[in-house]
Amino acid sequence: MKVNLNSAFLAFSLMFSMSLAAQNTLNILESSLKWEGKKITGSGHNGSLTFSDSQVKIEDGNIISGVFTVDMTTLTCDDLTADQGKANLEGHLKSNDFFAVEKFNTATLAISSVDNNNATGTLTIKDISHPIKFTLIKNQDVYNASLVFDRSKYDIRFNSGSFFENLGDKLILNEIELTAELKLK
Repeated sequence: MKVNLNSAFLAFSLMFSMSLAAQNTLNILESSLKWEGKKITGSGHNGSLTFSDSQVKIEDGNIISGVFTVDMTTLTCDDLTADQGKANLEGHLKSNDFFAVEKFNTATLAISSVDNNNATGTLTIKDISHPIKFTLIKNQDVYNASLVFDRSKYDIRFNSGSFFENLGDKLILNEIELTAELKLK
């Protein structure tokens, strides 16, 4: 009996590891994630983040589900230079006013389904999760994703009209645009 249990455990372990090996992971060096935030005046900032991990399930050559992890410590502002306050803005975005990166150093997007370039899933920022819908389009071996999330739902309050009144031209819109170019290994 002991031999049969060991054999069954070995077979289960082999099948489990084979199913994991069949999943794809993101080529972090060749993938990109860009963000853009705007003020009520139309001005704004944009930058980038880096993925740290992923597990992607492919069926018939298309992503059908997956989890993408973003390293929030890599948040950069790409439209400013050092003499324009780049380091100050990056520090402010990483502070408790925005993403509280010291405490919440990762964010995740879990894709639960994809149907005709329309993906659904769950976005988690600052350990707060909400459902999200976005586009995910395959172009040869690259996937392009585009989504907009409401930062106020993730307790990102700084100069948000959802939390403060009479901000005038200091109002920062709640909608943050993300675009990603995903290349799998």
